[in-house]
Amino acid sequence: MDGFDLITFGEIMLRLSPPGNERMSRGDMFDKRAGGSELNVAAGTALLGLRSAVISKLPDNAIGTFIKNRIRFEGVSDDFLIYDNDPGARLGIYYYEAGAAPRKPSIIYDRMNSSFTRIQTQEIPQDIYSRTKVFHTSGITMALCQNSRQVALELIKSFKAAGAKISFDCNYRANLWDEEEARSTIRSILPYVDILFVSEETSRRMMQKSGDLRDIMKSYTQEFPIKVVATTQRTVKSPKKHDFTSIIYGAEENLFYTEKPYQDIDVIDRIGSGDAYVAGALFGYIKYGDNEKALKFANAYSSVKNTVPGDLPSSDFSEIESIINNHNAIGQTSELNR
Repeated sequence: MDGFDLITFGEIMLRLSPPGNERMSRGDMFDKRAGGSELNVAAGTALLGLRSAVISKLPDNAIGTFIKNRIRFEGVSDDFLIYDNDPGARLGIYYYEAGAAPRKPSIIYDRMNSSFTRIQTQEIPQDIYSRTKVFHTSGITMALCQNSRQVALELIKSFKAAGAKISFDCNYRANLWDEEEARSTIRSILPYVDILFVSEETSRRMMQKSGDLRDIMKSYTQEFPIKVVATTQRTVKSPKKHDFTSIIYGAEENLFYTEKPYQDIDVIDRIGSGDAYVAGALFGYIKYGDNEKALKFANAYSSVKNTVPGDLPSSDFSEIESIINNHNAIGQTSELNR
């Protein structure tokens, strides 16, 4: 059977948003889109040119079909989607309201007892574990419920045993679980992780680390056999204007990588930009085995994702390569290359 560069595991959701800057409490219409952290990552790497798949569980109805079609459109394999025929089958929903200074964006979740929360390890093909270079999941999947946490842990162990690299995005969400439970759970899986994505706030608050940021990042590789640690650095000037860069630490070469920020990003939709960052970093890591290239693709992919609506990225390799080249150019860049 054909192999994959990346397989991800997580819940796929239906996102409903009032158009433009309308309020959820006032609007009469919602824009319907697919989203979910691990799908966003798989879609980003697929658009950049890797072979990606997602493991998830969807209701076997028209809404599930909408999601399946969206996954296929993104170039992500749906080979490992599981369909729920239970009368109570449902897709998790979240409602997103865009912000405009001084009003911040807001989210309402309606994901309780979704089909994904009932996924079982035995529903997943047993030959999957030796079929990918990298397996990725996140703290959101760990936080949803005890069942999804246990399945994620089993998948991490099985993929690791079969030789895959394990990528994990802490993606801590305080509205899903408390800090103590999150810290205990995440520490229990870090011995299996090769590539760790963790924000500075998560490191300091939930993981209870202190000191210089670079020392904090390095500490993960000293405590656990983690090879790469990535931390994003976003400056929010307003809901519509951000600066963005990041730091990646490579333990094997004992080097930190960073670059000048992408400045004054026109933020149309921030949701999914963190996942785009993960996708760009994993693309650079898998394609080139180079942390500096991973940093450049990650920063560019995250920055440009902010400029398009919806959770899912939309940029291919040539666009991102051009954005990277322009970002690193000296002097004025041409506006004629369009």
